[in-house]
Amino acid sequence: MRSFIIILTSMFHNNPGIKMKFKSIIPYLIILLFIYNASIDACTNLIVTKGASNDGSVMVTYSADSYNLYGELYHFKAAVYPKGSMLEVYEWDTGKFLGKIPQAEVTYNVVGNMNEHQLVIGETTFTGRKELRNKQGIIDYGSLIYITLQRAKTAREAIKIMTDLVEEHGYYSTGESFSIADKNEAWIMELIGKGEGIKGAIWVARRIPDGYVSGHANQARITTFPLDDQENCLYAKDVISFAREKGYFNGKDDNFNFASAYNPLDFGGIRYCDARVWSMFRRINKDVDKYISYIKGETAERMPLWIKPDEKISVHNVMQLMRDHFEGTDLDMTKGVAAGAYGMPYRCSPLTWEVDGQKYFNERPISTYQTGFSFVSQSRSHLPDEIGGVLWFGFDDTYMTVYAPMYTSITDIPYNYKIGLASLGEFSWDSGFWVFNAVSNFVYPRYSLAIEDLQRKQNELEGAFLVKQETIENAALSLLKKSRGEAIQYLTEYSINAGINTYKTWKKYFEYLNMKYMDGVVKDEYGEPIRVGYPEEFRRLIAKEDGEDIKVFKVQEEIEADYFTNIMKGDECLKNKDYKGAKEFYETALTSKPEETYPKEKIEKINLILNSIEELHKVQFEE
Repeated sequence: MRSFIIILTSMFHNNPGIKMKFKSIIPYLIILLFIYNASIDACTNLIVTKGASNDGSVMVTYSADSYNLYGELYHFKAAVYPKGSMLEVYEWDTGKFLGKIPQAEVTYNVVGNMNEHQLVIGETTFTGRKELRNKQGIIDYGSLIYITLQRAKTAREAIKIMTDLVEEHGYYSTGESFSIADKNEAWIMELIGKGEGIKGAIWVARRIPDGYVSGHANQARITTFPLDDQENCLYAKDVISFAREKGYFNGKDDNFNFASAYNPLDFGGIRYCDARVWSMFRRINKDVDKYISYIKGETAERMPLWIKPDEKISVHNVMQLMRDHFEGTDLDMTKGVAAGAYGMPYRCSPLTWEVDGQKYFNERPISTYQTGFSFVSQSRSHLPDEIGGVLWFGFDDTYMTVYAPMYTSITDIPYNYKIGLASLGEFSWDSGFWVFNAVSNFVYPRYSLAIEDLQRKQNELEGAFLVKQETIENAALSLLKKSRGEAIQYLTEYSINAGINTYKTWKKYFEYLNMKYMDGVVKDEYGEPIRVGYPEEFRRLIAKEDGEDIKVFKVQEEIEADYFTNIMKGDECLKNKDYKGAKEFYETALTSKPEETYPKEKIEKINLILNSIEELHKVQFEE
């Protein structure tokens, strides 16, 4: 996932009115083309089957992470096309024109990455063997997702359409893992091209057993798979023979490992990618903690493709699983000098760096700076499609976003979520993305001070949506009995209002944060500034690093003044025969000027008097 250009161009075909608007943002698209680079971008998906959720929902999460991605909510309206119409395909990452393919005569309503039939598709790029990319292909991975969502009703149908599209028109991108789910079942499909000028793709798709949870994060996860179970496993007919032909595999068919053949593990594949899957899994199944040894490179035993959660999980649980910096583990990013004074669990890019010729790395968590958008999808077989599909959509960093409900039958989306309001090259307060980005970037350097404030506001908004959900859906069900159009209009208005309220609240919240945390202080509930300073651990680091250079010391005038003050007080005590008090002041005076004889002489005489008093006391009271 890297940019959104293909969305704008492909939307011409079912939104003719967008053409003029598109022309006005061409300059920003050109900017995106120039800033695009070939670095690997990283996304994260979690897949929850209906038997693993507490309400029978099938859920998919997706964080679209890239420094080149501006977050927007895409909307393709359902449409009917004349027979023989053609669809122009542009690469999603760069906007490059790839070619034309026949347009479907009927397309479905798509909101974000989910359509009106509750079908959802997410992805993470694993890249794999680079020699298998076919730059002559017409279908890139982004186009593959959004074209399929407009054409398929079920996960199985989506798998067929996706593999047929690349078979007929060629696959342009590198290796991808896809999450494909509908209201009844969920699949993970991994797909990679066959090389320059060769149409088709090598792929395997596995159905996740009901009651289980799976996930992927930029490393191929399908290893061995059943060769004779078409109900639960589908694959390209040449998935094994092609690997043999290329020299990627030479064992028995039953031992064939897709990931090993097409995306062999390396350090990054484990530490930067599988680590994110592990961190989600460990939070819902206590037995997964043991795989920390695999993540740290101490053992070679890979995690299973799916796990059974210890308890059924809710939509809110899934939202929280997407908020993670390895807290409480050996990889905890709130710890260490790189976290700064306030335990910030984010690291400056790039991911790897060198000192004196030695290469080092930063951890790569689920929650990260560069998320353009993320979502948690909810598909429910016990509800009509008009109501059952919800895309909980959020902008920017998953840890600091607010997931607002967008029902996938809606005919319009919130203004501040729409495409074309701004770009990575142009800031606008009208843009939901920029508002959330502003809040996140304000909190980052004040993390431990401000994050609980943010979470309270986040929980307030998301909690209200979740509490209202049943009431909203019951009202929509009642309307649906009378009129499908009225039910959809009701859900459209609710989704739009949810988005607008989220946007307005977060924009106002940015103002509040600036007021409360201004100028390096934290204001209390009365508006009084509290000088919080640095935490104890960080103060010790500073003292150790800078040592003598930052110690406070007294100048000569202070020393003289302190000396004479203590001498005067000592003399006063001596006059009043307060020998112990006098001795203390003279001793203090010596700390200022140790070479002076006057306080030394006084102390010697006082000691004689005190000793005499002690002897006299013994004679009079102890004999």
